[in-house]
Amino acid sequence: MEFSVPAKGAQRNRPVVALLETRMKSELSRLVEKHGGAPLCVPAVHEAPYIEADAVRGVLDELAAGQHEVVIFMTGVAVSLLFELAQELGRHAELVTSLRGVTTVCRGPKPTAALRGFGVTPTLSAREPFTAAELIDALSELEVSGRGVLLFNYGERSETLSETLLARRADLREFWLYQWEFPRDIAPLEALVRRIVERSVDALAVTCQIQFRHLYQVAERLDLGRELVEALRKDVVVAAVGPTCRAIIEVHGVTPHVMPEHPKMGPLVMALMRYLDASERNRSNERRVVAATRS
Repeated sequence: MEFSVPAKGAQRNRPVVALLETRMKSELSRLVEKHGGAPLCVPAVHEAPYIEADAVRGVLDELAAGQHEVVIFMTGVAVSLLFELAQELGRHAELVTSLRGVTTVCRGPKPTAALRGFGVTPTLSAREPFTAAELIDALSELEVSGRGVLLFNYGERSETLSETLLARRADLREFWLYQWEFPRDIAPLEALVRRIVERSVDALAVTCQIQFRHLYQVAERLDLGRELVEALRKDVVVAAVGPTCRAIIEVHGVTPHVMPEHPKMGPLVMALMRYLDASERNRSNERRVVAATRS
């Protein structure tokens, strides 16, 4: 069972920050601790490999044969998995050559860095905040009609991007190397829902929209969906890493209190901890005013 609770004693007066991150949970926890918080790490997503050897061979064959003129990577994980599989099949160098010969497009800094790490310089990269909208904008001046476009999705289909490419008459081929699923053990998520409802958590940080969807679905299973939303609206500070996360949270009736200027974990934690610190100072001032009035 994954459920990293805050340490006792030294962290007693630190604000408890619930984290739903899976892949970068250690790094995010350290950031929260560094900036004065007590991280409560409860991964909300399991990235399950979705790989069939024959399918991967087929995609590599298609790339080698020049069937795709544009290749889009949504995540760094997809880049890394593709190259790992190509290495296992003895086709790493071939993949590098294939990608260097096409237009490569990355949604953000992670797939961009991953591609460069494997010796391929991306042709286009989306600007901040790295959502599907910015990726569509990056593709706006690229002719895709009648051209083969290979899209490596993240854990689920990006409906907006896919439908836009189809509307522009691209010969679209979509591929998944992993899928988003619930954690194998959802007991920690159930416990987190109860803690949020009981107000024993000060803040919730969301770094991917699927995290919040899973949290809410678990609350619904416990018949605590309304109570969860009420707690997040009134008492628990909610931080969203970017506009995609914010939109999903708002759809569920909660307006995030914090969203950093740059959609990255470091700025997210810094903005959240500043917000919590300012809120605590305001509460302290209010208590002093009340005490002075009574005296």
